[in-house]
Amino acid sequence: MERVNKIKSHPLFLWHMEQNRVSEADRQFCKHDLAHALDVARIAYVINLEDALNLPKERIYATALLHDITKWKQHKDGTPHNESAMEPAAQILLDCDFSDAEIASICNAIFQHRSPPEDATPFSRLFFRADKLSRACYACVVSTDCKWTDTQKNQLLSH
Repeated sequence: MERVNKIKSHPLFLWHMEQNRVSEADRQFCKHDLAHALDVARIAYVINLEDALNLPKERIYATALLHDITKWKQHKDGTPHNESAMEPAAQILLDCDFSDAEIASICNAIFQHRSPPEDATPFSRLFFRADKLSRACYACVVSTDCKWTDTQKNQLLSH
């Protein structure tokens, strides 16, 4: 997974992750850090194997690393992070030797990870599920104040 390692050390990726860290330093709820990205990657990869989707592991990990990189911007000015992540993600992927087709697929999954349309690709649906399943709401001390209750999460995942 050489290209995934390139992403993790890419200056633009590191800059965005630092912006997330700073913007969420006092956040009580789930963070959008490297731990979350890797949780999403691992869950997505397990679902990929269990459902025999045969999606490339490197594409799964790349998508997971990049899907929330501009969450800080959403905190700052309300810009939806699935939209604002598209440009920096595409640049990072290009710099890390991903093909145009891979970049399009990854950016589509990033864009749709919050609410995939009915005709979403299996890859996009995978990231929606993995992102929601990555949250340990059952063990969260502030879960009663969070918008992602277990009931809401289960309703979303059942669609």
